[in-house]
Amino acid sequence: MKRIYKKGEIVLGQITGIKNYGIFVKLDNYHKGLVYITEINNSFIKNIENYVNIGELIRVRIIDNANPQMLKLSLKKLDYRITNRNNSKIIETPNGFKNLALHLDYWLEREKIKKYEKYY
Repeated sequence: MKRIYKKGEIVLGQITGIKNYGIFVKLDNYHKGLVYITEINNSFIKNIENYVNIGELIRVRIIDNANPQMLKLSLKKLDYRITNRNNSKIIETPNGFKNLALHLDYWLEREKIKKYEKYY
């Protein structure tokens, strides 16, 4: 079922492309949008990639829904980040991989059993 996006609504999207004029965002399987460079920030933007990365999940505001398959979007006055910019950093817990190591044998054994269950 296709969703109807309303003007002013704040939704989640994934960045699929960055050009010098804006950011392409996929909202779902049927809808995408464009954040023009003028809708990223009120100040001058030299490089859009200083603001976002391809593949990043962001919040966007719908500013025009005249064409439902290509919505006009904005980041202005919006806390658009879902995660920090360098979301590849993982903070290690004090236990590290100990919890995984404790259960590894059990998980491997379960996988072996599942593999053979399909034959019975």
